Amino acid sequence: QVHLVESGGDLVQAGGSLRLACVVSGSIFSFSAMGWYRQAPGKQRDVVAAVTRGGTTVYGDSVKGRFAISRDNAKNTVYLQMNNLEPEDTAVYYCNADLRIDRYSNGTYRFTPGDYWGQGTQVTVSS
Repeated sequence: QVHLVESGGDLVQAGGSLRLACVVSGSIFSFSAMGWYRQAPGKQRDVVAAVTRGGTTVYGDSVKGRFAISRDNAKNTVYLQMNNLEPEDTAVYYCNADLRIDRYSNGTYRFTPGDYWGQGTQVTVSS
């Protein structure tokens, strides 16, 4: 059975940085892609960033240029470096394993989450 454990969430001022980590019990190399989602109160859970087995990264429009996702296959860990945080980034951040990424000819993407989720870590950005 696969378990995902996130860490790194905190309260931070706008403009600050945080680094989230997701440790997976098992080899992440077996998953086609790993990703981070977030869910703010009263809103749906949306994809933030994803990284494929080969290291290709994809980002949600609202975080491009500010967030960076990476994976360390040797440590079975996925990271999310978040810079220049904004109050709108406040949410519970979830790690997801084995999500599917479909790229359309117009350059847009569709993300289908995998079956494995972490428990979430709270990120709060104060203005």
